[in-house]
Amino acid sequence: MIKPIQKYYLDTLPYDRDGRVVALGMFDGLHEGHRKIIAKAVRKARSNGLKCLVQTFTGLAKEGGGIIYTADERISILETLGVDEVLTLNFRDVKDMSPDDYLMRIVKFALNSHTVICGFDYTFGSGGTGGADLLKDFCGKTGIDIEVVPELKLEGTDRKISTSYLKEALSSGDMQLARKLCGGMDFFYSGYVAHGKKMGRQMGFPTANLNITEEKFKVRRGVYAVRVTLGSRVLYGVANVGRRPTLEDAANDVIETFIFDFDEDIYGAFIKTELLSFLRPEMQFGSQEELMSAVERNKIEAKAYLEAQGLM
Repeated sequence: MIKPIQKYYLDTLPYDRDGRVVALGMFDGLHEGHRKIIAKAVRKARSNGLKCLVQTFTGLAKEGGGIIYTADERISILETLGVDEVLTLNFRDVKDMSPDDYLMRIVKFALNSHTVICGFDYTFGSGGTGGADLLKDFCGKTGIDIEVVPELKLEGTDRKISTSYLKEALSSGDMQLARKLCGGMDFFYSGYVAHGKKMGRQMGFPTANLNITEEKFKVRRGVYAVRVTLGSRVLYGVANVGRRPTLEDAANDVIETFIFDFDEDIYGAFIKTELLSFLRPEMQFGSQEELMSAVERNKIEAKAYLEAQGLM
């Protein structure tokens, strides 16, 4: 998952005598606002011959239904953005630090920051009581360069790009808006293909199932046209996200993907499933026959969308 030039550290970080350019934040969702911060950090690092590090967290359940991307998923995205290192702190280990303690112990000594870059609304320390102004004051006193990135609005609107805005889009099934907020990146679930009850196979449409973890944000339940990455292969299909009310009304959300023109046993394989377009909400049908008819319609709709986008 990690490119050779990139190092991923949990809790502790080797000392770098030259210092680092550090992007500070949770970076949940890695939307355009986050990407602007990271891009500035990468450019600054390159121009000074330094490493660019992103510092993020685990153990922090964001408000509004969970985190958009797990730590592993965030790292898989960060490795495409030119980042050299990632430091992931367990939020529970630092949440009670005072802002002054956090600045000295983490920003100054643990990270050995040459430059820090953050968003205008960055907070830190116990209860989030530290902010960008306190960070700027600290950096001025300790000789650390700092850049605070102002808010970024979605082009053509007065709406600030934010994690909460992204969650609104995902909750409504507006994948086109979510894609715009994330600079063209599609929202995805990832994980290892799990065994289900094989009801889809019995009805003629075998699916690759991913169990959605409790911490992960739940999009609008329903049917989506999807892109699946399996190793080096890119495949397409149609997926249902939800609890399968017609067949069992499962206790937890699952994403079941029927991959077009594909008939391989991939149980246990790691896949990424990107949700490209919302087709319809999850429904409870009166019989398996009605469900099968709906699935056939959804296949046709998904293929039509994918062909229109030049993907099939």
